Amino acid sequence: MITLSIMLATIIQAIDGTIANVALPYMQGSFNATLEQVNWVLTSFIVATAVTTPLTGWLCDRFGLKHVFLVSIGGFTLASMLCGLANTLPEIVFARILQGVCGAALVPLSQAVLLNINTKEQHGSAMAIWGVGVMIGPMLGPMLGGYLTDNYSWRWVFLINLPIGALAFWGIYRYIERVPGPRQIVFDLRGFVSLSLAVAALQLMLDRGQENDWFESVETWAEFITMAVNMTYFVIHTLKARQGQSFFEYRLLKNMNYVMGLIFIFIVGLVLFATRSLTPSMLQGLLSYSALQAGWVLAPSGLGTMVAMLVVGKLVGKFDVRYILVLGFALTAYSLFQMSGYSLEIAEKEIIWPGFVQGVGLGLIFVPLSTATFATLTPELRAEGTAIYSLVRNLGSSIGIALVQTLLIRNTQAMHATLVQNITPDKLNPASATLGPGFDLSTLAGLATVSQEIERQATMVGYVDDFWMMFILTLAIIPLVLLIKPMARMKHRSG
Repeated sequence: MITLSIMLATIIQAIDGTIANVALPYMQGSFNATLEQVNWVLTSFIVATAVTTPLTGWLCDRFGLKHVFLVSIGGFTLASMLCGLANTLPEIVFARILQGVCGAALVPLSQAVLLNINTKEQHGSAMAIWGVGVMIGPMLGPMLGGYLTDNYSWRWVFLINLPIGALAFWGIYRYIERVPGPRQIVFDLRGFVSLSLAVAALQLMLDRGQENDWFESVETWAEFITMAVNMTYFVIHTLKARQGQSFFEYRLLKNMNYVMGLIFIFIVGLVLFATRSLTPSMLQGLLSYSALQAGWVLAPSGLGTMVAMLVVGKLVGKFDVRYILVLGFALTAYSLFQMSGYSLEIAEKEIIWPGFVQGVGLGLIFVPLSTATFATLTPELRAEGTAIYSLVRNLGSSIGIALVQTLLIRNTQAMHATLVQNITPDKLNPASATLGPGFDLSTLAGLATVSQEIERQATMVGYVDDFWMMFILTLAIIPLVLLIKPMARMKHRSG
């Protein structure tokens, strides 16, 4: 019952990071807002979550894990109701900020609870269950959001959280034992403020950078300088602080298994999570799939992840985690290699199969990595350790998504310029000679049709270039697996 309750809380928080994406056009009409304005519905949630996540460790130390969990799921559910009832853009942005603040602790706390209630031998299976919620949520979000928006209203994207949140709240209240917080950590206001400003500025820069043409914009420079100054101050301040008086528990950095886990989860977020953002936009923006159709085509990817996680959870204690990780990265690289061969004529099965393989690969990576990361971490450090782990994963994902989206636009523009050079009204031009009757360059309609087709072809090449880059980066990651210690050695040292 504990597992069911905390996973319900995890899933609704994970889903809400993506479920609102497909509803933005409908919200834009309801609030009579521009696209840039309505995008704050997404940005406000992302920034609020990122800023509040590092607070999880201190809050649990101060008030106890159960109380923090109850306030988080209760506040998240209330904020979801406010989102669904909002009548103006400022109202829903405020509700989304509240949703992000309250929901930030749900994912790391669920991970900490599962580690606490299971023995070390069961940690692999526990992380498999946790991973299913964390990974399936973002994949179900667009499909569920598309279905609710098309058949009911965008408001149900948020109101659906109410019964699930209420059930999760009841289960946590009824079954999780109350343990008072040890109150060993002094709240470090300067550390919290500097880290919050740094993380918020970084998230804003990543989320709005492409829209602002990156460093051609004063806003991007302001966000970058704010991030750099505050992060520098935070690092210096933390290094000078004594144990228990810093906002960041630097004892975590003395555990090399944990440090390696942070490095790997950042890379996983950077390389692998970013590819998950490409396929939906390609299907809907380029191949004219509806949100619901795209969700169904991508569903096998989630199925592959779920199956792999449940299977590998039983294997973590029996096989060297490095072998499992290598297999996971190899399968992911193979799927990206297949995706690099996409074209405008691809059939659904050509999307489903690589997606399924990638889902299996990601499942084989996520569970052993989470298990190895926390294998030697003491219980009193788990709340803060899982919070930092979630924050690093989200930052890696944000950076990766910003990277692939920027490269997509720039590669599309470069390919468009190249293709245009080869199209002229000259009938002796081989490229022009192959055009059909609808592409008559001597008429305005024909020119418009040719321009539209060139844009489609150039965009497809942009997507292929991104998949190809991710394939190369995934291969480059594999040798780093050797830096992870085998579980047997870790268990021996922890004992």
